[in-house]
Amino acid sequence: MGLLAALLLVAGVWTSWHTAQYAMLVKARERGLMTVSACAGERCTGPYVPTGGDGRRRPKVTIAQAAAPDEGERVEVVVEPGTTHAVRAGTAGILHAWVPFAGALLLAALVVAGGMRMRRTAWVMGLLGVVLLGAAFAAM
Repeated sequence: MGLLAALLLVAGVWTSWHTAQYAMLVKARERGLMTVSACAGERCTGPYVPTGGDGRRRPKVTIAQAAAPDEGERVEVVVEPGTTHAVRAGTAGILHAWVPFAGALLLAALVVAGGMRMRRTAWVMGLLGVVLLGAAFAAM
C-alpha cells in the first residue's frame, strides 16, 4: 500500500510539473499578456503581446480554458518554447498547475487511511489536497 501511495504522489508531481515548470521558472521564458478572444472545446485563443525578454507578438496563442478568464480579459502568460501554447503565470497559474498533485494527495490519503491504517497522516494529506484545490479555485 505504501508503494501505491508513493506511485500516486509521484504521478501527480510528474503530471503537474509539465505545466508548473513554465508557470514557476520564467526567467528564460517568453512572458507576456494574452487577450482572450474566443473559447472552444477545452482551449481559449487570443493575441499575445510580450512584456519582457526577447519575445515577439503573436496573432494567436492558446491556453487551457480552465486557466483562462472571461472573453475580452487580459491574462499574464508564459509561452511554451517552440509552440503557440501558453501557460498562465503568476500565483493563479502556479496553483492551477499543481491541481493534479492535489488530486493525487486526495487519492493517496484514501490509500494511506484504508490500506495502511495511518489515519492522522491521511488526514494531513487529504487536507493539504483540499487546501491546494480550494486555493486554485479561489485564485481563478
